Amino acid sequence: MDDFPPTNDAMLDPNGLLAIGGDLTPGRLIAAYAKGIFPWYDASQPVLWWSPDPRMVLLPHHFHCSRSLKKSIRRGQFRLATNRDFSAVIRACSEPRADAQGTWISPAMMAAYATLHQLGVAHSIEVYQAGSLVGGLYGISLGKVFFGESMFSRATDSSKIAFAAVGRLLNLGQLSLVDCQINNPHLQRMGCTEIARSDFEKRLHSGIKEDRDWITCAVAHPTLDVAQHSAPAWLADIPENPTILLEL
Repeated sequence: MDDFPPTNDAMLDPNGLLAIGGDLTPGRLIAAYAKGIFPWYDASQPVLWWSPDPRMVLLPHHFHCSRSLKKSIRRGQFRLATNRDFSAVIRACSEPRADAQGTWISPAMMAAYATLHQLGVAHSIEVYQAGSLVGGLYGISLGKVFFGESMFSRATDSSKIAFAAVGRLLNLGQLSLVDCQINNPHLQRMGCTEIARSDFEKRLHSGIKEDRDWITCAVAHPTLDVAQHSAPAWLADIPENPTILLEL
């Protein structure tokens, strides 16, 4: 199952394309993330696997909470939760957006990450307003590394509040690295930065070491014949009241 080429073999153009084909079984996905490789493709393509250089990340104490975001948080209209409705979050992330054509989150991708959620590896951070889900994000958690996959927003700053909660986990030491995959201006404004792939992989290797035995077991079992991953400790450190995030 762990049959990916060395990440140094990834293409320069398009940046980071490493492999084509394969499947989205739990073992293959976990093997990929443990090496810093992620799937990204649309419905007309085979599965494409990526390891870009440089890599977009959020590091401890780098999250930037803008004045406008602080103002939104102080209004007290939002509440945070984790894993209350993972499927609703990934469905919302898959919806077409005004600034993009279509979506890369296909039904096959949604099913694969739903399975990882059942295994305790994929998690959602959700933002509610008046009881309705209005924003959030989802990703993969291995050791002290969180691999952000996608976010959505139905209310001003709601996805930023979810991401601020991740930034707080970095500051608390519950996470050591947040993978944001590829650069975009929205992430830059929130403090994300690009680092060399070699630096990213060193940080990744160190960050997932506490899960190394579980990862080895999961990779050896391509379907569900693997023990469920224990809930990460950071789930308990997502505050229901976002005003705590102002202590960043």
